[in-house]
Amino acid sequence: MPMQIGLDELLGMLVSRVEDLAVDSENQKSRFNVMFRMLYRKGLFSDKDALEAIREENKILLELGLIKSMPDDKTLKAAADNLMLWIKGDTGEIKRSIEELQKRIKEAEQKSSQPKIETAPAGVLNELDRMGGKKLIL
Repeated sequence: MPMQIGLDELLGMLVSRVEDLAVDSENQKSRFNVMFRMLYRKGLFSDKDALEAIREENKILLELGLIKSMPDDKTLKAAADNLMLWIKGDTGEIKRSIEELQKRIKEAEQKSSQPKIETAPAGVLNELDRMGGKKLIL
């Protein structure tokens, strides 16, 4: 006999499952951070090793067709530097980079919300003249 379930019950179950996955993801992230900090402090890998591992990961992704092109060295270095900030636990630098990112996002938002001035080709202006439409010329 089929069981009936309401849409609200189904959505409730799905939201609950997503929340569980988010908590599990955060737990795993914390565990990895702790393990990598221990390994780093024991001298088992360096900043250079992190850069090479990130380069190798991107090479694999490229060969599998999961990315379209290999990131440039500057991008790979930035990714390695960010990873190492977390591993080293450099909270001052992490805060500074978060503030810088927020500043760049705010600047990008301001640029995108500025009014745009568009120009019409001469043919369109001539057509407006023929139609008797008004035009604004600055």
